[in-house]
Amino acid sequence: MKKGDQKYFLAIIPPEPLAGEITSIKKEFVEKYNSKASLRSPAHITLHMPFQWKERKEERLFNVLAQTSNFSPFNVELDGFGAFSPRTIFIQPKPCEELEAMNMELLEATKKQLNLFHAVHIGGFHPHITVAFRDLRKPMFFEAWKEFEQRAFKASFQVNSFWLLKHNGKSWDAYREFNFCNSQ
Repeated sequence: MKKGDQKYFLAIIPPEPLAGEITSIKKEFVEKYNSKASLRSPAHITLHMPFQWKERKEERLFNVLAQTSNFSPFNVELDGFGAFSPRTIFIQPKPCEELEAMNMELLEATKKQLNLFHAVHIGGFHPHITVAFRDLRKPMFFEAWKEFEQRAFKASFQVNSFWLLKHNGKSWDAYREFNFCNSQ
């Protein structure tokens, strides 16, 4: 990373008490499966993967993101668990057109106005809330997936903002919230 650069990413952070429930599931992975990497960030749905930006140019980043917050509130429904075998287990949202549209608009704006590029993964945008990844060893993944594949988890929350998260050298902090302009 270049001197003066910081790491950031864009995400939706569920409100309390739901965020706390998700953190409890992450802690369960620490205790049962020795996987703690997901605790380095708040519960979230990633909208733009981590990118580097000059800290001295944060104001420009804030301004573009504020101008791109012209969304209307919408609901996200969480329904069960999913996995990217053999390392990642997550809580999955039901398909949501508003979430898809918001993601596309944010990616387009950050690309055009900030020259930020987001790697498009095979299969496109796949919203999820990670509860275990990276340090979840393959044998532990398969053991955990037997438990979580059929485990119920249902919740919903209203989305009326998105967040810029910033890396502090050890973990990710919820750094700046951008409320939707169309919130009432």
